[in-house]
Amino acid sequence: MARSQYQPKLPSSLWGAVKAVQGEPTQSVADQEEIKALFPNTYGLPELTFEKDPKQSKLAGAQFNVGVILSGGQAPGGHNVISGLFDGIKAINKANRLYGFLMGPGGLVDHNYVELTSEIIDEYRNTGGFDIIGSGRTKLEKPEQFEKGLVILKELNIKAVVIIGGDDSNTNACVLAEYYKAKNVGIQVIGCPKTIDGDLKNEMIETSFGFDTATKVYSEVIGNIQRDCNSAKKYWHFIKLMGRSASHIALECALQTQPNYCIISEEVEAKNMTLDAIVADIAGVVAKRAAKGDNFGTVLIPEGLIEFIPAMKALIAELNDLLAAHPEFAGLDAAAQREFVLNNLSEANAASFKSLPAGVARQLTLDRDPHGNVQVSLIETEKLLSEMVGNKLKEMKEAGEYVGKFSPLHHFFGYEGRCAAPSNFDADYCYALGYNAAQLVNCGATGYMSSVRNLTKPSVQWIAGGIPITMMMNMERRNGEMKPVIQKALVDLDGKPFNKFASKREEWALNTCYLYPGPIQYFGPAEVCDQTSRTLYYEQGGK
Repeated sequence: MARSQYQPKLPSSLWGAVKAVQGEPTQSVADQEEIKALFPNTYGLPELTFEKDPKQSKLAGAQFNVGVILSGGQAPGGHNVISGLFDGIKAINKANRLYGFLMGPGGLVDHNYVELTSEIIDEYRNTGGFDIIGSGRTKLEKPEQFEKGLVILKELNIKAVVIIGGDDSNTNACVLAEYYKAKNVGIQVIGCPKTIDGDLKNEMIETSFGFDTATKVYSEVIGNIQRDCNSAKKYWHFIKLMGRSASHIALECALQTQPNYCIISEEVEAKNMTLDAIVADIAGVVAKRAAKGDNFGTVLIPEGLIEFIPAMKALIAELNDLLAAHPEFAGLDAAAQREFVLNNLSEANAASFKSLPAGVARQLTLDRDPHGNVQVSLIETEKLLSEMVGNKLKEMKEAGEYVGKFSPLHHFFGYEGRCAAPSNFDADYCYALGYNAAQLVNCGATGYMSSVRNLTKPSVQWIAGGIPITMMMNMERRNGEMKPVIQKALVDLDGKPFNKFASKREEWALNTCYLYPGPIQYFGPAEVCDQTSRTLYYEQGGK
């Protein structure tokens, strides 16, 4: 009850009447000519920043209705985005109404919706999950979908749709905004940056919401495991963490807990490391600790590691294209599938495929995600690595290079953090993103993402505005075709968070330097309850 009554803090620029200040025209992060040709009506828009409007004494505006969609995987704080959006449009005009489309973008297409009233909203303030309206992964990319959606938007007199999602969901928002703008139907589309993976960010989107909470949840459990590890002194814990396309979660959790070993996929790719080299490195750490009498430790593994090992990346890329072109593959039995793959891959990739343990090779050919890519979360990388490390240690023992005992345990932390009650940071940030989205609607913006910056400062000093979604886009191969998508932000190997980690990892490997963060604190001193992620802290100049 007390948590539901927490009042998130807004940037002072959003208090009362605001005006939108235009910045310079923008361009896409890459492939400018291709993106401009695909988005002629929403490309090149200026950045927007909201400031107090000295000409107006209070916030006011015309009556309008808004639709909201939760898209993709859950992330802590989604309910506060909707709460902020609701309060924002009501502050503009009390007659404004908010409609939630149920179970993701499919709710818009299929006309499944509910009006979100104050009674409903108040039940969900500061809570985790997306259960207020549910989420889904339907892709909005076909004109017939846009037209079906337009029917219900007109029927409900909806002026704007706010899509709360990750990079693919906001790519869909950009496509939808372009379509409605080209047809001049008067429907605006605004995006909000959501993903616990932390890979939707740039100078104007300093972090995606949910990352702060999820990594604090994972770090609590990792800390608990490390306390147990240091107590029993007989287990090596191999812990896989969510983060398919980037290692931000693994890096953040390493900075919070100081494990003995943490793999950063981007570094693996940059150094052209093989799977055997990674295994040998981990085994070397195990052996050095064993020589000190420490037959225990923790290893953090990013979910998407397999795709960053160059040989595996090449194999997976060819597999994705091969299976996209042969839908009949799904109807074959396991033996026939393996034979089909080996007969149709290039020689080098066929050799890589054949060298894998049968179970891992099989997992690489299972059902694809909606974008045609292998579902790396199904690959039990933590078990693969521990098994290979165990085999390497046997070889080292026979050679007299290892004298300890190796007892591995396995964990995968993903869903445990996606729907946690948001930290104070995420509660404030998400509420501000939603309230800010209402101002973007009010000023007539479309094809924009809600942006709140300056996040390591007190929330009253945060900078609110909007960034054109096209500014974040490039062309990438999806399902065998080149398509416009928001460029994922990978771990910067020259960035301060990684450099901080790199400067400490040798010490953490050999010694037991564990930190035990404990559970998220919601009530108490601001320096305890309102702290940002370590990643954001170091990126913004922290020492």
